[in-house]
Formats: sequence, structure tokens, C-alpha cells
Amino acid sequence: MTTLISFEDGEKNLDWIGLSDALAAGHALPKAAISDSFLYRGKDTLLVRQAWIDGLGVAVKAATVFPDNPTADIPMIHGSVSLFDDAHGDLAAIIDFHLVTKWKTAGDSLLGARRLARPDSKKILILGAGVVARSLHAAYSAAFPEAQFTVWNRTRANAEAMAAELSNVTVAEDLETAFKSADIVTSATMSTESFIKGDWLQPGQHLDLIGAYRPDMREADDTALQRARVFVDSFDTTIGHIGEIEKPLQSGAITRGDILADHYQPDLMARKLDDDITLFKNGGGAHMDLMTSHYILQQFHAG
Repeated sequence: MTTLISFEDGEKNLDWIGLSDALAAGHALPKAAISDSFLYRGKDTLLVRQAWIDGLGVAVKAATVFPDNPTADIPMIHGSVSLFDDAHGDLAAIIDFHLVTKWKTAGDSLLGARRLARPDSKKILILGAGVVARSLHAAYSAAFPEAQFTVWNRTRANAEAMAAELSNVTVAEDLETAFKSADIVTSATMSTESFIKGDWLQPGQHLDLIGAYRPDMREADDTALQRARVFVDSFDTTIGHIGEIEKPLQSGAITRGDILADHYQPDLMARKLDDDITLFKNGGGAHMDLMTSHYILQQFHAG
């Protein structure tokens, strides 16, 4: 029997640390088989992602991303997630798309930060003030409970609205100043032009890049990737797919060897020195949707 999981019912028993532990455990299983396809119409995107992990199951996630929708008071992203049983291929669950995306996206970055950021980080800057930014605030608060947050957004009113909703968030007056004073910077924007300057990076910082998901998108400049120790969530879903990594590779600004590890190599994905600058690219592949969906289904039944 197929389990239908709504956003409200599915979220009741979820925990950010529990999810990031589940993601780590999922990467200890055999490597996922992944297939992604993209169709474009101008700025609009149809993304279909599929993953199969032996021992965990199969997930198919289809999403439409229409960046201009918010101007008409319509959500930017629509989609569905289907989770299939590993043993027999049964449709085990249909899970609310936005629930999976919310927890997968921020949980992926949280796992990266738990491995790469200084554990004593207390100043976190969020770039962007949308739905993902709020999820990042919740996720990072779980792992860094003493942290104070600052938010920056191109449209200041959106940053002010987010700060008004959350008790420990202030609005950045100046991006460069806020960036340089942060221990962790997490960025979730729709930028197609790099606006994060590598010259701003400070010893010991961790930079978490989420927003770019297309070949024509990036948030950080070449200098940022050259100055940092660079990690990705998955070689397979970032290299050759996302402008954040692919553009500097193509230009020769970095080499393949400069990308040090992904989540499948936990022993290598680690901070060596307190003064290391670490950069993590969250690509959010279908295998992460599968791991997250499996965790959501488990927690749903446990509750």
C-alpha cells in the first residue's frame, strides 16, 4: 500500500541532526546510480532526477522551476517525489515535493558544515531571504545553537521580513562587511553572475554555496574557489552540470584536482587546520532526494 505523506504530517517527526546523520549513512551504502535530465525554455526549467541505491530504493523527483512566478503570486517551484521499494519496486510513498526539497537542500549543507566548518562557529551570514534561507536558518541553528545570524538580500525589504520572523537574525547593512565578519557564509540566491568575491574570504571561514543549479549560474568568483579548499556533495552531479564548478574548470581557473572530496569520501571531507578556508558546493542530486525521502518515510511510520 502506498503511503501518502503531506508536508504537515511528514514534518512532525523530522530532526535536522537526525537527517544529516541519515545522509551520512546513506553515503556509506553502495554508490547511487543517478540520472538527471533538464529541459529549458528561456529562464524556465524542467528537472527530472532519478536515483537508485542498492539497499535503500528508488526515487524519482520531477520539478518545474519558473523564476518569474513570484511576480504573479505563484510559487516558483512545483513538483512531485515518488519513492519505490528496493526489494520489489513497489511504490512505497508519494511525498510532498516541497517537504523533500526543504529538508534535502538544507540537510545537505548541514552535513557539509558539520564536516568542514569550525565547530565553534558563532556568526553565520545567510545570503538570500527566501524559503531556502529560512530552512538554512533552522538547520544551522540545530548544529550551531549559540550562533547569531545575519541575513543579506538584494531586496532589503525581504531581508527585513525574514529578520522580523526570526528572533536571532539581524539585517546586514553592507555585504562585504558582513561577509568578512562571519564564521560561516551560506548562500541561496538565484544569481547567474558571481557576486561573492574571493578577496573577502577570511582565514577559518566556511562558505556554503547552494543557489546555482544550472550551467549558466554561479554565486562565487574564481578567486573564491582558488583561495579555498573546495568540496562538493557529489562529483557526479556538480562537475559538468553546475556553473559554480564547471565554469572555472573550463576556464582553467581551477583543475579537477582542486576539488578534494565529496560526501562519499568522509575521511577526506574534513577541515585540516583552524585557518583553512573551506568551500562546499551543494548540488543536491537525486540520491540526496532518495536518502531524504527514505528518512521521511521512516520517521513518518515511527511517529
